Amino acid sequence: MQIDVTGLTKVYTTWNRGSTFGEVIKSIVHRNKSEVHALKGIDFSIDKGELVGFLGPNGAGKSTTLKILTGVLYPTAGNVTVLGVCPWKDRKKYVSQIGAVFGQKSQLVWDIPPVDSFMMNQAIYRIPEGDFRRTMDRLTDMLAVREQMMQPTRNLSLGERMKCEFIMAMLHNPKIVFLDEPTIGLDVIAKDKIREFIHEMNREGVTFILTTHDLDDVERLARRVIVVNHGAIVFDDEITALRRHFGAKKIVTASGATACFCDDAGRELPLPAGVTLLNRLSPTDVELECDTTVTDLSALIRLIGDTSGLRDLSVQELPIETVIKELYNRD
Repeated sequence: MQIDVTGLTKVYTTWNRGSTFGEVIKSIVHRNKSEVHALKGIDFSIDKGELVGFLGPNGAGKSTTLKILTGVLYPTAGNVTVLGVCPWKDRKKYVSQIGAVFGQKSQLVWDIPPVDSFMMNQAIYRIPEGDFRRTMDRLTDMLAVREQMMQPTRNLSLGERMKCEFIMAMLHNPKIVFLDEPTIGLDVIAKDKIREFIHEMNREGVTFILTTHDLDDVERLARRVIVVNHGAIVFDDEITALRRHFGAKKIVTASGATACFCDDAGRELPLPAGVTLLNRLSPTDVELECDTTVTDLSALIRLIGDTSGLRDLSVQELPIETVIKELYNRD
């Protein structure tokens, strides 16, 4: 077990000064204190080689958790052990074993080529010259940035820069890498290259913790998902179980020869129990959500065929966005 978190709690104390002139003057003598409970005693563990999506809406507590895991913040209560050490008590030993890539914060120096930033990291982490050259050559070939890393960072495209950010984070061969929005703003081709790189590093035993609002990243990368909301963990399981968490629901897109679940006057007709109309694409085409524990999928298809004359049909799993949104909206 590489990461073990028990009873993790973080409480922020804020002081209410007030907004009117009188309240401001009064606050010089006495200010009202309020507490914000960012984390409410969460527990989880992550084994070596896992690739975990750590998700939650803004203000849920995920950033606070990651800052504690990286040793940037002290918790109010609880215990955290990562790679056998406490992140905030033994930072010098700890940070040499972890890496981080933040999509909105750069480690590269803007006015010099990435290769110079790489050599700066070599000095910081005291990487032997032979190991440094072998690792850098391998990573630059994997990400195809050998020419780009010789140009000033400011001249690189966003995709090229993010590839260099990954090299920067991986040069010292970290055992755990924290990813915060690693593909934000990238085009499809650059995203695929980054995802391939993450998968390859994960196959070699590197543990990744991914925080993102891009749920396509989660579906393509993570095998396990931890969802935090209101400072508590509301889900922790494999991503396939995330959809099952809300029942066996399917998205059915049907095209009929005549109006589908609609009478001749254009009025909506009642739907079977467990079936919800998501979108009427046209009088003959509908998008439905079917809870198969209430209405059998084959029975719904037969009903559409009998009443509208089925011309085309597609059945899909419940989109991950829908499931995550339902979790976020729960109190």
